[in-house]
Amino acid sequence: MRKGRLAMGKKIVVGIGNLLLKDDGVGVHVIRALEGKSLSPEVELIDGGTAGCDLLPLLAGAEKIIVVDALQGGGPPGAIYRLTPEDCGRQSGDGTISLHDLGILVAFHDLQMLEGKPVPAVIIGVEPGEIGVGMELTPQVKATIPRVLELIEQELER
Repeated sequence: MRKGRLAMGKKIVVGIGNLLLKDDGVGVHVIRALEGKSLSPEVELIDGGTAGCDLLPLLAGAEKIIVVDALQGGGPPGAIYRLTPEDCGRQSGDGTISLHDLGILVAFHDLQMLEGKPVPAVIIGVEPGEIGVGMELTPQVKATIPRVLELIEQELER
């Protein structure tokens, strides 16, 4: 995880996931792909690993936050979802949408309480095909990375 200053005026892209659990690590793989791109100076990339609430100081003051994570939404492997923190809060308690959603949603809640305004965040989720021991993404999830990069670029321009 990259440590740094408060993110005032920054646009932050956070990749969440465990690289040791195949498709669960998709968010971190996306951050690594973005590190090879030429991004605007106000864009900060964070490899969030499996952190949740620990990300709070890195997210404070951000103009825009984009989180990329594996998300179990019931679609086919590689399906891409776009959600807001409010969308996640409306999910029923009987189905976890993400392996890391509790931590990041708690961080968003705390950030909203701290800053007194809604968190300017978008969550881009990718339906995992397989979560098990291994460091490689499944072919279906790996194939979505170029599209996820396009979606991030669009979000950064909004």
